[in-house]
Amino acid sequence: MTLVFLTELAVNGALVGLMYSLVALGIVLVYKSSSVFNFAQGALVMLAAYLVWAGSRVVGVVGGVLAAAAAMALLGLGIERFALRRMIGQPLAMALMLTLGLEILLRGLGPAAWGADTKRFDLGLAEAPLFLGDVLVNRTYLAGGAAALVLLVLFALFFRTRVGITLRAVSDDQVASWSIGIRVERAVGLSWALAALAATVGGTFWAAVQGVDWSVSLLLVKATAVAILGGLDSLAGAVIAGFAVGVTESVVSGYLDQVVGGGTKEIVTLALILLTILLRPHGLMGREIIERI
Repeated sequence: MTLVFLTELAVNGALVGLMYSLVALGIVLVYKSSSVFNFAQGALVMLAAYLVWAGSRVVGVVGGVLAAAAAMALLGLGIERFALRRMIGQPLAMALMLTLGLEILLRGLGPAAWGADTKRFDLGLAEAPLFLGDVLVNRTYLAGGAAALVLLVLFALFFRTRVGITLRAVSDDQVASWSIGIRVERAVGLSWALAALAATVGGTFWAAVQGVDWSVSLLLVKATAVAILGGLDSLAGAVIAGFAVGVTESVVSGYLDQVVGGGTKEIVTLALILLTILLRPHGLMGREIIERI
């Protein structure tokens, strides 16, 4: 194996990892406001990919993305209003099961509405790789990685606004937020809308990479690894962890797949989830909370 090959694996892996972060950001946003793990994020990305594909056939790529973003934001608000809000006062496990049920429901809804065959989506980027010296870089990966960084900056700026500070207060203590007049339900609904917008961006780029079908929802596994490693309440941690997961799985699989015959990417992802939970449950940048029993 040459140094150029290793560099190529690392660079493209890092960009793919940043695209994983586009999915993981939705998990982090919901967890920050409600302490509920969003198992539905994979299906939201899949549904957004279907909507972008369908919209682009009518009003072009840009129009399709904007229309899908609006629809997904409304869906995020609706999920909180008509589903999650009913879980107030119920055990946390019930809310988790609800998001898992939404994942299963939405995963079947997309193929049922648009067909189970894989749809090709053209983002308008050249298919020829970009040459950085001797290293070949996938243009879609590069655009997706850049989108992840831009989204992180936008979310970071948003959380410095008055509304963003309200969301941060809700994430710190919902009961205290209620006591000073903050509408916690609205804050949680907004976090779901933002998660759905992140799903739209992620769904757009992943649709260009692998086409549009039900398998897009399987990105939930990768996003879970990224969110847990980075810290479930850290946006910056999700991006850093995405970078780390992408590089690790790309380099490891690039070497080991030739030996064992493939499939090591999934093993790397699951191993990272397990090791993080065992060794650093709060992740790289998550808050470590110690409670007395």
